[in-house]
Amino acid sequence: MVAVPGFLLRRLYVKGSLKNTHEGFQFLLKNSLGSGYARKMSPIWVDGQSLPLDSSAFHLAGGVVSFAKVSEETPMTLAMNKPITITTKGHRLTPGPHKIGMGFEVPGLGTLSFDFTDVVQEV
Repeated sequence: MVAVPGFLLRRLYVKGSLKNTHEGFQFLLKNSLGSGYARKMSPIWVDGQSLPLDSSAFHLAGGVVSFAKVSEETPMTLAMNKPITITTKGHRLTPGPHKIGMGFEVPGLGTLSFDFTDVVQEV
């Protein structure tokens, strides 16, 4: 399998998009690397703490899909240059910088993961 380094995947994150919401926090991904899809998601982690898989979701024009529901039949699609919103519930961020990580399984590439550090913006 081809290894994709974390520094390249980190480019998916839209810097400055990390925000608290009423229910948790959210951030944006924008794919400039090449179209693809994930058939399985790993839990998002914040400052070393893993969040429950079903507390995270991605938002597309067609609706909202929980990370727990991502599968071959319901993949998380990362189209080229189209932003995708990732949301969490049950965990708001304190002011200041946070290290956020996520991972996903991509056919032909295996499990990929990356992290980013950003300062939370208040909504």
